[in-house]
Amino acid sequence: MYKVKRFFKKLFTPVTIMMIPHDSKRTINIKLPSIGVFTSALLWLVGSIYVVSIAIDTVEYYSMKSKVNFYTKEFVEMKSTISTLKKAEAEFKRLLSFGSKDKILENVDTKVGIHDAGSVDIDLLKDQIKNTIEKVSAIKDFLKEQKDVYMATPKGWPVMGRITSDFGNRQNPKNGVVEFHSALDIAASTGTPIKATADGIVSFSGWSAGNGNLVVIEHGFGFSTFYAHNSSNAVSVGQKVKRGNTIAHIGSTGNTTGPHLHYEVWHNGKAADPMSFIKEAKYVSK
Repeated sequence: MYKVKRFFKKLFTPVTIMMIPHDSKRTINIKLPSIGVFTSALLWLVGSIYVVSIAIDTVEYYSMKSKVNFYTKEFVEMKSTISTLKKAEAEFKRLLSFGSKDKILENVDTKVGIHDAGSVDIDLLKDQIKNTIEKVSAIKDFLKEQKDVYMATPKGWPVMGRITSDFGNRQNPKNGVVEFHSALDIAASTGTPIKATADGIVSFSGWSAGNGNLVVIEHGFGFSTFYAHNSSNAVSVGQKVKRGNTIAHIGSTGNTTGPHLHYEVWHNGKAADPMSFIKEAKYVSK
C-alpha cells in the first residue's frame, strides 16, 4: 500500500519548466505535475505519427495518380494505334481487291493521312482485343497441331532404289502362292542407309522371325512404320528419331531372296499403301 501511495505521489510531483524570452529579462516558470509532462509528450508523439502517416498517404496517392495518368495515356495511344491499324487494314483490302500490280499502284492514295481515331467504346475495345488474342491463340494451336500431324505422317522414300514388289495381292516369290503383301519392297545395295520417313519413337529394334533385323517406329496420330530385312539396325528401343535420320542399313536378313527394304506403313491399326505416302515426295535425306 505504501508503494502505491509513493507511486501516485511521484506522478503528481510538480516539474518546473523555465522559459526565458530573448527580448525580456523576466523568466516564465510553468509548474506541471509529472503526469502532465508525460501526457503532453505522449500526445506530441501520437500527433507526430498521425502527421507522418498523412504525409505517407499523400505521397502514395500522388504516386498512384501518376501511374493512373501514365496508363491512361498508354491506353489512349493503344486506341489510336488500333484505329490506325484498322484503317490500314481496310486500305490494304481495298487495294488488293484490284487484283493486279498496275491497278493497285494506280489507286494508291498518297494523300491519305492518319486522323483522329474518334471515340471508342472501352468495353467493346477490350472485347475486340480479347477476341483477337483468342483467335490468334486458336490459330497458333491449330498450326501446332497440324505441324505435329505433318511431322508424324510418313512422307518420302525411306531409301532410293528399285521397287520389286508392290503393296497388295501378289504371288509369293518363294512358293508361288498368291497372298496379301502389306509392304512395298525396295531393292538397293547392301549397306545403303535407310531413313525414317517421319518423326517418332522406336518401339522395336531387333530380330524378328521372317523379317530378320526389324525396326518399328511409332509416330503418333495412329501412324507407325516397319523397316525389315536390314543388315544392321542403327537405333535402339525408346530412341527419338526425326524424319531423315538413318535408322538401319539395307540387307537380306530373314525370309528374303536378296537385299532390299520391306517397308510398311500402318494407320489406325490397318496396313496402308506406302506409295500413297511416297508419291510426289523427294528422298528424305538428312
